[in-house]
Amino acid sequence: MKQLLLFLAAAVSLCPAQVPKPPWAGAAPPAKKSPAADSSNSAAAQNPDTNFKVDVKLVNVFVTVTDDHGAPVAGLTKDNFALTEDGTPQTIAVFDKESALPLSIVMDIDTSLSTRKDLPLELTSARRFAHAILRPVDALCLYAFSETVDEIVPFTPDLKTIDHGIDHIHYGSATALYDAIYLGAQAVDRRQGRKVMVIITDGGDTVSRIDYKEAVRAAQEAEVIVYSIIDVPIEASAGRDLGGEHALIQISEDTGGKYFYATSVPQLDEAFQKISDELRTQYLLAYYPSRRVSDSNFRRIDVKVTGASAAAAFSVHHRAGYYTHKSRF
Repeated sequence: MKQLLLFLAAAVSLCPAQVPKPPWAGAAPPAKKSPAADSSNSAAAQNPDTNFKVDVKLVNVFVTVTDDHGAPVAGLTKDNFALTEDGTPQTIAVFDKESALPLSIVMDIDTSLSTRKDLPLELTSARRFAHAILRPVDALCLYAFSETVDEIVPFTPDLKTIDHGIDHIHYGSATALYDAIYLGAQAVDRRQGRKVMVIITDGGDTVSRIDYKEAVRAAQEAEVIVYSIIDVPIEASAGRDLGGEHALIQISEDTGGKYFYATSVPQLDEAFQKISDELRTQYLLAYYPSRRVSDSNFRRIDVKVTGASAAAAFSVHHRAGYYTHKSRF
């Protein structure tokens, strides 16, 4: 019996790491709330003057500035930026240009039936992107999503491992896009440095258990910048999911990323190249919030460029804000 127990313990220790689980998969039942807690929560919901206390910790804002041709603008200084939180000016405590901070990239690739024709081309472009962007200090994690979300490669800087994972991606049927965003955000949440998610999809979602709002909040809480590459093989197709496309556009803008439409291999490569160029010319602005109390659980951030030639024509991209308290995510 003793030998059997030792064998079982060794077997468990050798099990591979599992994909992070969403809240519906094996989650423990929520703790039962006391009547006092229910009463307190009810009172807070009914009281519009409820305030939220905020831990005064450094807030990081990664900023991309582009000119009127869409090209990244380099060479700006701390004095060229003005940052506000809920309309209140903030003092920039940390400034870094062309950040050398490590990159953690989650790549979500749609493998559903609707992308089958273009998937081999998308994988080829994704492979070129990984080889062009990754440095030894960076890491990439590869997910494939159809009716399920599968972690193909955990975070690694090793290009051979990534290539092997790309070569073994399999087709699926339905599309769990929001589940993929949620799980990707969960995977990158505790990593340090810059966090990026690149999604390649036609924009449809058919079977996710997570809804759009939960996916957006997970991405915002993980402080991940989302870039969406929307595959539109036939732009006039009656089956095109415009609602899904708009959702991807919104989540990209809210997290400080961008969206791209791709109808050919050159456009796929161009989208990846633009993402790569932006990540090499990002600015880091960090500040300590000047207020400890907020009227809501979400604080809005706004960054403007001033005092630079042609600043009026510049576009500034950054996350919309941050939550003062995290959800169950």
